[in-house]
Amino acid sequence: MYFLPVRLGRALGCGPFSAKDCRGPLTWLEAEGVLVHKEFYFPQIKDIEVGPWERKGGKGAVVHIDNRHMPNDLHVVDIDPSGKSEPEHHMYEINFYIVSGRGATTVWQDEKSKQTFEWAAGALFSVPLNAWYQHFNGSGTEKVRYIATTNAPPMMRLFNDSSFIFSDEHQFKNRYDDSEEMFSGNGKLFNRRVWETNFIPNAPDMLLYGWKERGAGGINAMLAMAHNNMGNHISEFPVGTYKKAHRHGPGAHLVLLSGDSGYSLIWTKEDRSDMIKCDWEVGSLVIVPNDGTFHQHFNSGTKRARYMALRSGDGGKHLVELVGQVGKRPGELPCIFCEHDDGADRDDTIRIEDEQAAGTGHNREADVVQHVHHFRDEAGVQECPKCDVP
Repeated sequence: MYFLPVRLGRALGCGPFSAKDCRGPLTWLEAEGVLVHKEFYFPQIKDIEVGPWERKGGKGAVVHIDNRHMPNDLHVVDIDPSGKSEPEHHMYEINFYIVSGRGATTVWQDEKSKQTFEWAAGALFSVPLNAWYQHFNGSGTEKVRYIATTNAPPMMRLFNDSSFIFSDEHQFKNRYDDSEEMFSGNGKLFNRRVWETNFIPNAPDMLLYGWKERGAGGINAMLAMAHNNMGNHISEFPVGTYKKAHRHGPGAHLVLLSGDSGYSLIWTKEDRSDMIKCDWEVGSLVIVPNDGTFHQHFNSGTKRARYMALRSGDGGKHLVELVGQVGKRPGELPCIFCEHDDGADRDDTIRIEDEQAAGTGHNREADVVQHVHHFRDEAGVQECPKCDVP
């Protein structure tokens, strides 16, 4: 059974979701008086509407999908020129990505030992759990906009007590280090492309690493930040290629960092009759809204496409073990795979032109997927109706 926001449920032909099933996060959002968006696709993050948000000391909004299994949400916040946010701390994890502007953030557990680091558009960082922090806009003429993924929804559902979430003073010493290295941008590279750090100055340009199992020139870095359970990764794939359709748990927030043309396809039904196309541009946001939602990414432009996935779990050092198993994050179902794939390399990136040369000749948005691939799930392998086409 699919639990989707009403608007998405209607679009995909699924039943409406009852908001009473996740009163924890909804009650908090109602008390905050913050503007809430329930869409799963935003063509441009810069255009997301915001409203007053007292806790942030300015304007903001929350992208919250009414799914009782949703492991995270997304905060969109603006800081006025020369402005600053209110100091805050909370019992949920948070990752920040700077969409526009420049400034600095101060982080502390002890008032006597604060550390401050500067950032600009493209920076990605995480503040350790329940540590105090405050943001400052370094420009007197331009606003700052950032997005932040948090695991507030499950924490609110678990405790159903916002006073605990925002007032508990416990210090997680195992997650915090007041040395200068904490937010220096330095890090440790582990086997299998795992980069451990708390601060990435420019995610669109950071170094990524080859992943031959994913094929077709794709590169990637899995990110372990602030000892969080939440995980992030950045991937890039070449012109004229696409990622194999796959599904896993909800909550991946995909942000396009580079590229000039492409799209994602999202669907839930085996016949793909509910398929939705989400066109890309730099700054587009696509969210996987539900467990079992298939999604597939196409680079149809003239440049390599890089996207950042801000996700829920599997963000700690155990990534070193997990990423060695291609497409096997806990709870993830196998990919749709090519009929000629013997499984040896698990090539999850396919060239569009190779597919067409093989005799596909169908619309890239849907028919290509139906013709070339089989479908594999717990029930076994099912042949798609066009697989007998030469």
